[in-house]
Amino acid sequence: MLIGGLQRFSLIDYPGKISAVVFTQGCNFRCPYCHNPELVSFNREGLIEENYILSFLEERRGKIDGVVLTGGEPTLQSDLVDFLREIKNLGFLVKLDTNGSCPEIIEELLERKLLDYIAMDIKGSLENYSEIINVKVDIEKIKKSIDIIMHSGVSYEFRTTIVKSQLKRDDILKIGESIRSAELYVLQSFRPTKTLDPNFLKETSYTKEELEDIASSLKKLVKRTIVRY
Repeated sequence: MLIGGLQRFSLIDYPGKISAVVFTQGCNFRCPYCHNPELVSFNREGLIEENYILSFLEERRGKIDGVVLTGGEPTLQSDLVDFLREIKNLGFLVKLDTNGSCPEIIEELLERKLLDYIAMDIKGSLENYSEIINVKVDIEKIKKSIDIIMHSGVSYEFRTTIVKSQLKRDDILKIGESIRSAELYVLQSFRPTKTLDPNFLKETSYTKEELEDIASSLKKLVKRTIVRY
């Protein structure tokens, strides 16, 4: 595992649970507004040993409920299955944050019962995905991941970081169409604190009121939509 960071305690990353957050290094997308730009490349600098993470978690048994795997893109890690098995053996719940580009990995993790919660980022409407993430993407894989997650039987959410210049209201409604009948869709307000593309430090999101209005329009498409502002 290429582990680029560890957040020892979080009350917000795993809904309703106290968690630790493990950040994997390396991503196959190049979203300009990415808020973890230091984790995008596979540069192997500043890595944390896997055994250190597992030892830390063993000490936290009974004190935290779960572990969040985020990145970067965790499903790119060749030994993810073994790592999550170790975490599950310690008795923790596991939440996966993913961009959905590797549906076969998501499916394997589910089949092995290694996931308790999945959060998939949906970057934009399916017709203009590549323009937003700045790389070519197999949109059928994105669709497959959506389908796998919706029929997984585990808790899940789909979420979109809303950068106003990237997503018009109609784009967000199209995302709602692509996840029709999903249990939960989260509109995340973009916060320009650090970004992969420095130009995006000047970008903004919609106001809270505008996002709430969009969320209201999504009610006919998904079961529940919330705004994280």
